[in-house]
Amino acid sequence: MDIFRTMEKFSIFIVDDDPWYGEILEYYLSMNPDYSISRFTNAKDCLANLNKKPDLITLDFQLPDGNGDEVLKKIKKINPNIPVIIISAQEDIKTAVELLKAGATEYFVKDDNTKDLLWNAIIRIREHVSLKQEVEHLREELGHKYDFSNLIKGNSPALQKIFTLIEKAAKTNINVSITGETGTGKEVVAKAIHHNSERKKKNLVAVNMAAIPKELIESELFGHEKGAFTGAQARKAGKFEEANHGTIFLDEIAELDLSLQSKLLRVIQERELVRVGGNEKVTLDVRIIIATHKDLASEVKNGNFREDLYYRVIGLPIELPPLRERGNDILILAKHFLTEFCKQNKMPSVNISPKAKDKLMSYNYPGNVRELKAIIDLAAVMCSNNEITPDDITFNSVSANSQFMQQEKSLKAYTIDIIQSFLKKYDNNVVKVADKLDIGKSTIYKLIQEKEIII
Repeated sequence: MDIFRTMEKFSIFIVDDDPWYGEILEYYLSMNPDYSISRFTNAKDCLANLNKKPDLITLDFQLPDGNGDEVLKKIKKINPNIPVIIISAQEDIKTAVELLKAGATEYFVKDDNTKDLLWNAIIRIREHVSLKQEVEHLREELGHKYDFSNLIKGNSPALQKIFTLIEKAAKTNINVSITGETGTGKEVVAKAIHHNSERKKKNLVAVNMAAIPKELIESELFGHEKGAFTGAQARKAGKFEEANHGTIFLDEIAELDLSLQSKLLRVIQERELVRVGGNEKVTLDVRIIIATHKDLASEVKNGNFREDLYYRVIGLPIELPPLRERGNDILILAKHFLTEFCKQNKMPSVNISPKAKDKLMSYNYPGNVRELKAIIDLAAVMCSNNEITPDDITFNSVSANSQFMQQEKSLKAYTIDIIQSFLKKYDNNVVKVADKLDIGKSTIYKLIQEKEIII
């Protein structure tokens, strides 16, 4: 397969004051139909046409209006990325070396072999250009893939605030703390921050603190030396070393044991670690992103999380809204998950009926985005005639309301919980909460005054 067939014509400028020799080169190179040749007899005309962005220039060393090194410098000043091949009538090693140092790609002496040398050189240069274009294309695709507006679907006001915070986080190296209910997409946000930051070419290492046994977590985070403990048959780098110069994502950090919190604090403060069983210090340059579904400030008050560590990791706080507070984002996400599922399973496109949309919008999604995806995947399998109907939508999770009612509380306690929940949802707007719950404002104010409700 021709690796160049998808490329546009390769533009070559031939600059030579000898019309006969210039015509020979033009005729020879034009034998390849993929080449577009432009010929000039002086430096001035060549420089005036650099706005056409040639892919390659062959440059005669002796021109009527300048020698090769002068013209080369002018070309490189205008566009330093253009490959330039110098062709000279004189074999001067010193001059050739100086020109190559100045940025010339090749230096050829005019003789019977020049045409073949030039032909082969252009093939090599073109391959290099093709590879560079492919790398740039892949980088663009990667950047597009990890653009946070592509990673995180929706256009609700609550989500727009999150986009703003992600953008601010990505522009700096500040630590970030992501909070929110389970299933709201905390790891997705961490990926969006890393892959849009200056660290994107380095590793993003994710660690779920709740999934690692207590006795292994120190070794997992900081590594160990050979013989540090039974079974340590070789040195092992920890997650922090893997993430060096990149980002480490510590998920469910509130689950970390207090004794290990002190060791994590020391590593963050000193920006260095010592592997378990070793003495060698490893210097670190790591951006830290943490996540938890718990309220870390409350965990500090309750003695479950170190206050000094809290202030080290809190950085820029990002609180992800639950899906039930994101309005029409539910349908945007549902359509996205449906499209992805059909594509992955090579199914024809599937639509969501209006009544099915109403059913999706009526649910409170205690499992958030993760639960919605599971619901849509199942509905896509169960539907007929390429359309999801209400009967195809199954809510399998235990709803938040049923969990709420299973608790044994007094009516007053239930009332306080409901009002407190609504105040949190509506940013402590008493008037709005009173209207939503159809109760008097004075009832809420009295509970606040009596410190039954905290705002």
